[in-house]
Amino acid sequence: MGKLFISEHPLIQHKIAMLRNRDTGSKEFRELVEEVAMLLSYEATRELPLVNVKVQTPITTADCKMIDTKLAIVPILRAGIGMTEGLLALMPTAKVGHIGLYRDPETLQPVEYYCKLPSDIEERTVFLTDPMLATGGTAEAAIRFLKDKGAKKITLLCVLSAPEGVKKIQNVHPDVDIYTAAYDNSLNDHGYIVPGLGDAGDRIFGTK
Repeated sequence: MGKLFISEHPLIQHKIAMLRNRDTGSKEFRELVEEVAMLLSYEATRELPLVNVKVQTPITTADCKMIDTKLAIVPILRAGIGMTEGLLALMPTAKVGHIGLYRDPETLQPVEYYCKLPSDIEERTVFLTDPMLATGGTAEAAIRFLKDKGAKKITLLCVLSAPEGVKKIQNVHPDVDIYTAAYDNSLNDHGYIVPGLGDAGDRIFGTK
């Protein structure tokens, strides 16, 4: 079964408190999501494969290590875009794809409307981003879509997660690790995470 990593880092927990606050404005909310994503990606990249290299320093040669895999960042539109810049700050050479899925408000099921991925996605370690892992339906569909396109190594990064969503991903995609900044109690009758932080997409883009 895939690993579930729940951050206990003080910086992340401090930023989560600010994200939960209903009085936090869109500009600050957007910046906080980027910062949390960057801190999460530091943990999520900890086990990337390395290769030994020799580097010529100004004085002599040094035995060093460099990442030995191609990287891809794939946000789930639209809220996942809010995490992208945070990941790119640490992985500036990663290619960025996009998957457009939205949750039907009646059925709560994911509906696909867009997909654009790097042509060599099967060769890349993929970091899939979505701030809210609620029912897990949207993330599960995105992971399935990535696998259908050839992706083999996928890690899911979320700001908040609910038990229902985590369970769904672990049951359907046991090879996918989940990194989340906070693990909340449950979902309400409308499929929102409780206590949560509201609709991440609306708060990122100021459309609430």
